[in-house]
Amino acid sequence: MTDPLAEVVSLLRPGVRVTKIVGGAGRWSVRRAETGQPSYCVVLDGRCRLAIEGSPELILEPGDFVLIPATWNFAMSSVEAPQPHEADAPPVAARGPGEFRLGEQDGAPDVRFVIGHCVFDSPDASLLVSLLPRFVHVQGEARLALLAQLVGDESRERRPAREVVMARLLEVLLIEALRSAPGTAAAPGLVRALADTRLAQALRRMHEAPARAWTMAELAQQAALSRSAFFARFSRAVGRAPMEYLLAWRMALATSLLRRGACSIAEVAQQVGYSSASTFSVAFARHVGVPPARYVREAALAA
Repeated sequence: MTDPLAEVVSLLRPGVRVTKIVGGAGRWSVRRAETGQPSYCVVLDGRCRLAIEGSPELILEPGDFVLIPATWNFAMSSVEAPQPHEADAPPVAARGPGEFRLGEQDGAPDVRFVIGHCVFDSPDASLLVSLLPRFVHVQGEARLALLAQLVGDESRERRPAREVVMARLLEVLLIEALRSAPGTAAAPGLVRALADTRLAQALRRMHEAPARAWTMAELAQQAALSRSAFFARFSRAVGRAPMEYLLAWRMALATSLLRRGACSIAEVAQQVGYSSASTFSVAFARHVGVPPARYVREAALAA
């Protein structure tokens, strides 16, 4: 059976950019803004605050894991609010490899956490990230802490096949984080919808057969709901209407197929549910911003 979550993460092609262990003591804060790249954090010891723009502030405890698929304006700080002169000071390299310190430099840290800044190598990552929650907060999952530690350890070593191993570990880490998120508490997106058994059935069918000419009535039937109930429930869980989601998934598949160059534009059109290359080209240009032929040329030049 098709796994929508695994498909989305696989197409994103995650990679590790930076991973480090950070300790904080006294009062401190650090801000990260508008990178558009994924970040994650797992608290090893102690407590700290996390403020994500547009969401309630969180107090992170040991074992808490946070994933932000596209980083836009978040700040971490000591539990005790820092003074203005103590805010946004960059972390200082500590003695251990890949370890950094925030706030007071002497003595034992009040909090220690692993933080990773990643990259999605898919040139069309924004299409796929839009299907995921804005952020995921998971508590008490030891597997996530272990996976984050493995990613960090591998990033600091120079072993053979290091990049391949890190990419695979990060892929597992992202899937584990996304599927561990409590469905009802997750931000709108694919994760919340997959936690709903009825919506999950409809989503799996969309992913299994993206070329099928789905109607709202057929998708509602897959979820064993009336059309109006399905539309409302899906839109609330995913953050977009069913047909909007289906279009986004078809375009994500189309961009991946076009970049691989194994199919003609007409064949890609057929595989993602369009009866002709011309109707596909119009939809593709509207959604992606350029016609598929130009997209292929630009992809070839960038390769």
